[in-house]
Amino acid sequence: MDLGYLKNKKILFVDDEPELLSMVEGILEKEGYQNIRRAASVKEALEVFQEWTPEMAVLDVMLPDGDGFGLFKKIREQSDIPVLFLTARGEEEDKFLGLGLGADDYIVKPFLPKELTLRIGVILRRCYKEEQPVVRLAGCSIDFERAQVIRGEERLPLTAKEFALLSALYRNGGKIVTIDMLCQAVWGDNPYGYENSLMAHIRRIREKIEENPSKPVSLITVKGLGYKLMVKE
Repeated sequence: MDLGYLKNKKILFVDDEPELLSMVEGILEKEGYQNIRRAASVKEALEVFQEWTPEMAVLDVMLPDGDGFGLFKKIREQSDIPVLFLTARGEEEDKFLGLGLGADDYIVKPFLPKELTLRIGVILRRCYKEEQPVVRLAGCSIDFERAQVIRGEERLPLTAKEFALLSALYRNGGKIVTIDMLCQAVWGDNPYGYENSLMAHIRRIREKIEENPSKPVSLITVKGLGYKLMVKE
């Protein structure tokens, strides 16, 4: 889905690694995000927050003058903006604590740049809603606004990558979308080598949207070319 209406949202990125801050700022600017501010400590983040009123925050758990959880609590005293936590690999308690406090998501370091932008996009889309379509397929619907598949009374959440793939397929209105185009939609400008990962994600999507995933009628393989999504009028 088009994120243009969200890319002027003000995003505060808090981390004490200058190289990471610069990399993330460059990635987000390349993706079209126009309002990004950086902070390297709790103190600096709170100063920026007071002066600039961000509309989303990405917080590292470990900061030189405190931690991201304490910063999150201070932010929550003033605002309910969406927050994504950065956690070190293997720190399961950090993940659970962050989500338990009410954070919107977490991402584990080190992370792929595309994963970060996908997660930010999903969070912004969820929290700052523009009316998005509910698309009917055979036997289910895709609610792009809530990033979920609706099957009767069941609601099946879509991961960031599943959402990106279905968005790319839907944008092309039943036309064939090549494997390269789909890989690029999820993994960025250098999509080569992700074909097996793509197939795994397609399989998981089919498990959510197809009545019989081994005989798909909604997400069709076009042999040697790619895939297409069959939408019901």
